[in-house]
Amino acid sequence: MNDDIALQITPSAVGLGAEISGVDLNSSLSEKAILEIKKAWFDSGVVFFPNQDLNPSSLEKFTLAIGEYGKTDFIVPMDGHPNVLELRREPTETASHFGASWHSDYSFQESPPAATILFGHIIPPVGGDTLFADGRAAYLALSEKMQDFLAGLNGIHSAALPYAKDGFFGKDDDPSRSLKIIPSDRAKECQTHPIIRTHPDTGEKILWLSRNYTLGIEGLHEDESKLLLNFLCDFSTKEEFVYRHKWQKNMLTMWDNRRVQHFADGGFDGQRRVMWRTTVAGTVPV
Repeated sequence: MNDDIALQITPSAVGLGAEISGVDLNSSLSEKAILEIKKAWFDSGVVFFPNQDLNPSSLEKFTLAIGEYGKTDFIVPMDGHPNVLELRREPTETASHFGASWHSDYSFQESPPAATILFGHIIPPVGGDTLFADGRAAYLALSEKMQDFLAGLNGIHSAALPYAKDGFFGKDDDPSRSLKIIPSDRAKECQTHPIIRTHPDTGEKILWLSRNYTLGIEGLHEDESKLLLNFLCDFSTKEEFVYRHKWQKNMLTMWDNRRVQHFADGGFDGQRRVMWRTTVAGTVPV
């Protein structure tokens, strides 16, 4: 363990996303280094570490340095690594791209994950960007009257649209899909979470909802709920709040699910892509 590691943190030009270099994530990180990484993560929402030669075991080690594992739902993990998902797409796959809709990971859980950590093991030469939308910036851009109105509302979150047996993946029988998904009627269970949540580490207000998992707004009529959700989902992913992240081989990226939504772009059909993913446990949104 080396307390003298000098992290170099380079924020992006858009206020979301920062590169961290000067650290080997295979090494045992000091408490000081972990605190610096977490601060950059809080400040930037998304942090990425280029040139990291990791395997699933070392990815697990880094994850546990950040926090306890989050719970994985509806997807079969890697053999021997129950907390790691292998997001693999083979050149022959014709199935839709996984994650190609705006969402905050597992927001349908009672305690959604604080962080998602994704490592680029095999990266195609083109395509495959991940887009991140900043819920903090979106909240600040709302009028004060809208902020006040939304402060008393809860979103109804569910995994039904993608993961129920009659949901997208339940109906999708494309045999070319490498990722093993387990549709279940359990996906129709709902959790209510504040539309404006308070970040537990920074105290900042976040506009927190998504098209993929937020099905309605508690206490509103269906047509009222639909209109407001459509407006907020469009507003929260406006171009001015979005950072486009470009992957490199052996890059690790960690994002703050309590602050950002993300969208997995395609554009690499005919190419192999292999990513390893973990999550870090979070708290009940308030």
